[in-house]
Amino acid sequence: MTHPVNLPTHADILDAAGRLAGHAVATPLLRNDRLDAETGCRLFVKAECLQRTGSFKFRGAFNRISRLDDAEKARGILAYSSGNHAQGVAAAAKLNGTTAKILMPADAPRSKVEGVLFWGGEVVTYDRATESREAMGLAIAEAEGRILVPPYEDPYIIAGQGTAGLEAAQQLQALGETPDIVVCCAGGGGLIAGVGLAMSHAFPDVAIWSAEPEGFDDHKRSLASGQRETNTKLTGSICDAIITPTPGALTWALNSTQLSAGAAISDDEALDAMVAAWRHLKIVVEPGGVAALAAVLSGKMDVAGKTVCVLATGGNVDAAVFQKALDRA
Repeated sequence: MTHPVNLPTHADILDAAGRLAGHAVATPLLRNDRLDAETGCRLFVKAECLQRTGSFKFRGAFNRISRLDDAEKARGILAYSSGNHAQGVAAAAKLNGTTAKILMPADAPRSKVEGVLFWGGEVVTYDRATESREAMGLAIAEAEGRILVPPYEDPYIIAGQGTAGLEAAQQLQALGETPDIVVCCAGGGGLIAGVGLAMSHAFPDVAIWSAEPEGFDDHKRSLASGQRETNTKLTGSICDAIITPTPGALTWALNSTQLSAGAAISDDEALDAMVAAWRHLKIVVEPGGVAALAAVLSGKMDVAGKTVCVLATGGNVDAAVFQKALDRA
């Protein structure tokens, strides 16, 4: 299998969209009058929580795995993930006729582990506070001959995730809307890199904002310092899906030039945004997946009078966590 020599381009996103046609869900772009009134902006929400396997991660995983030849499929896949990439890889592997072994943190939400098992994936757990999933993943891949499918450091993964931005851009254009701001959560940076690439191509003047948990806002801090910053810890936020050590090197090569600014949200702001999404949009969104909406609802961004598009990136939340959000309603 060959890889693009350079960073992914808009043409790579278009190619990924062709591969995903008939496999990925064209998720809706939602709007609600109450949310517009509360935020003072024209707010559009791209509901990737309704994507196959419950998050945008299916897009990148399928785009990557669909390119394997028969010999590579026979070797099987190895991936590491807090849950959403895990489910996307397990599903994409099964749909493409191969197998997947997934490294998941021991504290991963049960709903995400069950999702991997449903698609026939094999789960191996690790301690995210003391063990390196990257080192473990490489060791297993080498020992078993499996092909590593990383969560974000791969041009095909980025291009696949970018199809969510491509769809959102096309949906906005069909409505005659031009966004001033696009807000997207950022963990390793693969989604926001692809979405930023697609949105900036469609709307050259758009501002791309990252949304991250407080204490894990490495993209925001990296923008301020001009270099990739590292989080000092990897536990302590309800937004488990978007906690990573540092922005990816490949993704940062795009995000360092595409991002305009970043916002950091608290656990309570994430929970409140989950309630808002449920109450006004009738969707279930997990804490990490609702970070972009939380950034807008928190008042930490100047959105008054603007047209804003946010991505609700995943809906794989355990009942206890969702109940914790509802208890604040």
